[in-house]
Amino acid sequence: MAPQIYLTRHGKTVANQENRFAGRSDEPLCPEGRRQLQELAAECATMGLTALYSGPLRRTLQSGQILAEKCRLPLREVPALTDIHLPHWDGLTKAEIRHRFGQEYPTWLAAPEKFRVNGCEDLAAVQKRAVAAVEEIGAREEGIVLLVTHLIVARCLLLHYNNQPLSHFREIKVANGEVVQLL
Repeated sequence: MAPQIYLTRHGKTVANQENRFAGRSDEPLCPEGRRQLQELAAECATMGLTALYSGPLRRTLQSGQILAEKCRLPLREVPALTDIHLPHWDGLTKAEIRHRFGQEYPTWLAAPEKFRVNGCEDLAAVQKRAVAAVEEIGAREEGIVLLVTHLIVARCLLLHYNNQPLSHFREIKVANGEVVQLL
């Protein structure tokens, strides 16, 4: 029997509070983010989770560890659940990105599915690796599974499993510490 798969976005970070693009930076949870995940963990403990997976960055691992402790489950790290690779934006505010990379940023805002920069990942690549990871997890797990990931990955997965194109990327909202059903 196929598992029920849920996903959650990591808890809040200083980058979230400062409107910074965290990307693959190793941003930790801030105190509010830890509190969010403590509250989420109390809810998740009643869900009957059978497996817990996390992306490899500090903010997802910290979030996953809080959940794992409360739910008494091992946390399994899945590299494919990591955030998008846009290294020249990591750690910059949106204003700094707009100032330094003004030729790129309008496309990212208006039509992110068309965003292409040499040496960087695009949304189709994020979606492809994340879907492959979900399919692999779904093939080996039963019960109720929770994935801890990032907003961009969550949006790409939700669009795929709801048969919507990447052009709907900006319509998908997932707050820090929010759980949504994927499958």
